[in-house]
Amino acid sequence: MKILLALILGMILGAAALWYFSTSQGRSTVQQAGDQIGNATRSTRDAVEEKLRVLDLRTNDFADELSRTGRVVRRKAREAVQAIADATADARTTATIKGKLVADRGLSTLKISVNTTDGIVTLSGAVPSPEDIGKAMLLAMDTDGVREVVSTLQVKPGG
Repeated sequence: MKILLALILGMILGAAALWYFSTSQGRSTVQQAGDQIGNATRSTRDAVEEKLRVLDLRTNDFADELSRTGRVVRRKAREAVQAIADATADARTTATIKGKLVADRGLSTLKISVNTTDGIVTLSGAVPSPEDIGKAMLLAMDTDGVREVVSTLQVKPGG
């Protein structure tokens, strides 16, 4: 009995929908919905094509690259540029700190190694006094691009 009632209710709703969509207002609603879907599709297609162009993902180049190298590699240009900039910034920071250490008369003969990674400077080696550790750390901290200084310097008299 419930199935028969559901079937009759479905037929009534279907007939009502058919009648509504056959009127001019129903056809207008369907047309508007179709236009909105078409506009959204075109907008999405254009966005995807632009993204593919920006990321250099042209499919006709893939076969060539696969046959030449055996793989296809693409990297976002901004990420590559940032990685290069970070690497050169660390090298500049290390060179600047080493220059400051050499220029300081008290520290110039000391064996201090400087390493910089992502703005974090590590000082290692040996110094003759705790004061020299403080001086070296101060010179490093007072350098552009330094976010943090880590010292593993050891106090060794005569070192």
